[in-house]
Amino acid sequence: MTAHTEVAVEAPAAAPPRWQDRTGRILMAITAAATLVPFVDGVYRLGGLSDDLILTEYWRTCAYIVFAGMWAMLALAPRKQRGMWELLLIHKIAVTIQAAFILDVPNALLTLIADGLVSTTTIAGYLLCRGWHTWHRGALGPNDNR
Repeated sequence: MTAHTEVAVEAPAAAPPRWQDRTGRILMAITAAATLVPFVDGVYRLGGLSDDLILTEYWRTCAYIVFAGMWAMLALAPRKQRGMWELLLIHKIAVTIQAAFILDVPNALLTLIADGLVSTTTIAGYLLCRGWHTWHRGALGPNDNR
């Protein structure tokens, strides 16, 4: 005689309606592409910087590629990137808030507008694509419950 036990498995969360998913993915793709603009600008500016600024500006310029890649990954698989949405939102919202408090600093207004805009598109993408579903059991595939 063998004992049979049933294991309760949480069903994967339902995907959003197709139009919402597509809209959210397009927003993330546009945000990724737009992030390449300050990257290119940064590359051009690196040549004329003093030695005391070159490393910081190089680091900042390279960070644009990382952010563009993160948004591109969300555009391709918005519910398979556990924590990616939240990391982007924490960073972009924090930078936006900081810029709002230091508006008398050069480029603070530009930062407020740019990071405020990408915060807004990322929040919209998160809601449209149901980004929180990455945290549901089974969202990343059959072996994601470790």
